Amino acid sequence: MKDEELDTHQKALKINLDRRWYGTMAEIGAGQEVVRWFFRVGGAAGTVAKSISAYDMVVSDAIYGGTERYVSRSRLQSMLDYEFQLNVDRLSEKRGDSTAFFAFADTVVARSFKGGNECHGWMGVKFQSRPRDEPSQILLHVRMLDSEAALQQEALGVVGVNLLYGAFFLHHDPDKLVESLLDKLTTGRIEIDAIEFKGIEFRSVDNRLISLKLVQLGLSGAAMFGATGEILQPSDVLYKKAVMVERGSFRPPTHVNLNMLECALDKFRQDPAVQGKEVLPIFELTMRNLMAGGNELDRRDFLARADVLAACGVTVLISDYFEYYRLAAYLSWRTKERIGIVMGVPSLVELFDERYYTQLPGGILESFGRLFKNDLKLYVYPLQGASSSGLTTVQTLEVAPELKKLYGYLADRGSFVELDNYNPDYLRFFSRDALAKIAAGDESWRQMVPQAVADVITSRRFFGYRG
Repeated sequence: MKDEELDTHQKALKINLDRRWYGTMAEIGAGQEVVRWFFRVGGAAGTVAKSISAYDMVVSDAIYGGTERYVSRSRLQSMLDYEFQLNVDRLSEKRGDSTAFFAFADTVVARSFKGGNECHGWMGVKFQSRPRDEPSQILLHVRMLDSEAALQQEALGVVGVNLLYGAFFLHHDPDKLVESLLDKLTTGRIEIDAIEFKGIEFRSVDNRLISLKLVQLGLSGAAMFGATGEILQPSDVLYKKAVMVERGSFRPPTHVNLNMLECALDKFRQDPAVQGKEVLPIFELTMRNLMAGGNELDRRDFLARADVLAACGVTVLISDYFEYYRLAAYLSWRTKERIGIVMGVPSLVELFDERYYTQLPGGILESFGRLFKNDLKLYVYPLQGASSSGLTTVQTLEVAPELKKLYGYLADRGSFVELDNYNPDYLRFFSRDALAKIAAGDESWRQMVPQAVADVITSRRFFGYRG
């Protein structure tokens, strides 16, 4: 049967009947949901060397070492490293020439009997693709969305089997492996918001592209990576931090983009609710922007933008939340601290376009209610018109006549913060103009972007640069 036609039972049985892989399954939190499949279908003696659930914290620490957080990436890594090495040490002499060893682990928290807790966990597999080979590994973070603990445990078991099947039989095709992770599940039951491939089998994999694919497939609404390209788990990164987000095309990022963020951060930190708090600045790219050229996503263009943003040293968020109120909801679910969004005047004008809210029963009023409900503020950067005197700000912006009172109400309640601390020399710089100059071979584009961005563009010949 083709891979996409196999159900969970058939995948587990195929693994059990294949004598190449042999290893350990260690599960903490929701029970032994993954290994149960392998015992249930039969033939588990050919696959499972050991099954363990070190549920007690003292027992867990005695095996894997102490930790502050038991449901964490670091805990998962400790489990994988320990169990994999134990298999190699104990079994290599007897069967190392014919067996590829693996260790599967998960550390999760499912819904408690009290309810109300976040239901999530880390899951991974460290494996040899052939005997005596160097190990490779896949780590992922899951959120269980079912309302009942039993259903969450069931979904966790299915994801685990899919992960093991993908690691063993699809490691040569990471895209297909990612697509298979929710086989026999739906995105309404499981969300995967972080994934990382590492090791000899995945030496050519760019994890930023894999993270992008999570969002593209709908396995997650957003993915995040750091300035050095490392994959980040959004809830961990956003937890207890005040957040300032700037959305853009960043093709390429100009002095304006950096100045917008700097000006907004300066005002943001003056907010009494933010003072003394850690602030996380984020550049956000939406899937709609990345797909602006058509139905196909240009991976090279995405990586070019990712690399020039890395040169700016800022955390990057890829989201499928075109509407700002959806972005705000995503962020506010992960941090209780203050959230700010910086935008230019053109984006504020677009925000007042009622065409974008026809899917909401309450239309534009509902969207603004959702956007501003947690005292979120918009930090608005002015727009320089064609003439040097034509500056549009929060105070001078004109909206549709029927929306003027709504605009006035929001302005009066302090929902808009005017960025009057801008650098006037940067107002004339736009990404689209810089992009056109790069394509035309007009070297004046260099004046429009930070030096670090210019260096990356010229050294890697991004955005059509031919100099």
